[in-house]
Amino acid sequence: MNFPIPDQVRSVAEGLRNGGFEAYLVGGCVRDLFLKRIPKDWDITTNAKPEDIQRIFPDSYYTNDFGTVGVLRETENESLKVIEVTPYRTESGYSDKRRPDVVQFGDSLEEDLARRDFTINAIALDESKGHIVDPHQGQKDIERHVLRTVGDPEQRFEEDGLRLMRAVRLVAELNFALDSETAAAIQKKTTNLKHISKERIRDEFIRILNSDQPMMALVLAQQLGILEYIAPALIRGIGIEQNQAHSYDVFGHLMRAVQHAADKGWDFDTRLAALFHDISKPETRKWSKEKEDWSFHGHEVVGSRATRKALEELKFPREIIEKVTKLVRWHMFFSDPDQITLSAVRRMIRNVGEENIWDLLNLRICDRIGTGRPKEQPFRFRKYKAMVEEALRDPISVTMLKTDGNRIMEKFSVEAGPRLGWILNALLEDILDDAKLNTEAYLDSRTEVLAHLSDDELKKFGDSGRKKREEKEEDELKKILERNHVSQNIKGP
Repeated sequence: MNFPIPDQVRSVAEGLRNGGFEAYLVGGCVRDLFLKRIPKDWDITTNAKPEDIQRIFPDSYYTNDFGTVGVLRETENESLKVIEVTPYRTESGYSDKRRPDVVQFGDSLEEDLARRDFTINAIALDESKGHIVDPHQGQKDIERHVLRTVGDPEQRFEEDGLRLMRAVRLVAELNFALDSETAAAIQKKTTNLKHISKERIRDEFIRILNSDQPMMALVLAQQLGILEYIAPALIRGIGIEQNQAHSYDVFGHLMRAVQHAADKGWDFDTRLAALFHDISKPETRKWSKEKEDWSFHGHEVVGSRATRKALEELKFPREIIEKVTKLVRWHMFFSDPDQITLSAVRRMIRNVGEENIWDLLNLRICDRIGTGRPKEQPFRFRKYKAMVEEALRDPISVTMLKTDGNRIMEKFSVEAGPRLGWILNALLEDILDDAKLNTEAYLDSRTEVLAHLSDDELKKFGDSGRKKREEKEEDELKKILERNHVSQNIKGP
């Protein structure tokens, strides 16, 4: 079979063979080639020992206990700058449920493949001959889109508890089904995750959320008993009925919200906020006799604290924690454009930060879709977005000028009052016609001319400038409304 193998990878494999050793591409890169995906990294296995590899490739490094040598390549492609070469090896003893106690270098490719986690990752390829070594029928599992362990699944998960998380992550990234025996073994071995560092669990969790199928993966994680080792607070939402505006329980709502964020291709922070935004509805739920329905007053405030705790336990960076908790805290912002003004919108922007406001609006869309409503942006929401855009836009005013009233009064002996306003408006008219004129040199020369005009002449220029500014403002607002498919006026101030 012909596969698109980069020259940098071929050169390393050929270098090993020219040195008298075997060389096979192995692991995720081979799996991705069969799936017609571009590998994110490239691994080669060989019967050469680390010292042999470094002798063949002087431009390499070896800084681990598992024999892996990083061979450096000259390229701008990040995935090809380091090609990892690892000797055939066998492993034994996994006292920490994560790493082998004993690693021995071997001479058998078959033994090396037998120690790997899943069949789809236990395929070796000699790209020079197109020869494939697949003793565990990984190709068949790729064709069936099934994830299955190499050999006894309970033994595989006993060796390395992180494989439990990796199984769910691969199901999400590849859109595969989980083999039934593998799934049963995961359920038996979930407690092995107690031995895995929160950082490693977090890294797999990140990849799950960044996949195309986070909802499917997280539901699977809950069914297998893994979710309690990721974010146990999410489990509390199962079976928690909501008010009549929602079609699903809290857990189902959160799953659909995060899936919509993935469907839209939104960034990780938005996906994380979508997953946690209603995390505290269970403890804030109260029955309203007046409405004859459930209420969740303050769930966004309580939820922001619960979110912070969950993310801190997973050792997320401070920047992510601060942003996501802020999005959760403010996701219930009042957004009825018929009852709020631009000043209220500006206050919300200050609360969440200009850099986060669009993520907050996207979170609101996820929240809406998660309720079961089919339309993500009804008219009122589009109008609110237009108000946000208007609030963020720099106003067209004399503050845009590369001069100001104090400069004009000091330099041209103009007194404060109507004449100063007329001059500023006249100058603004000039730069609205040609932004290149907005320089101190031009504005000073123009001011000198305007300062010698009579009141009537100067007022005429000033009024013309004010009218030009108002027309420009109206035109800018019209463009904003058209972009958001809104026809009504935005309310000030």
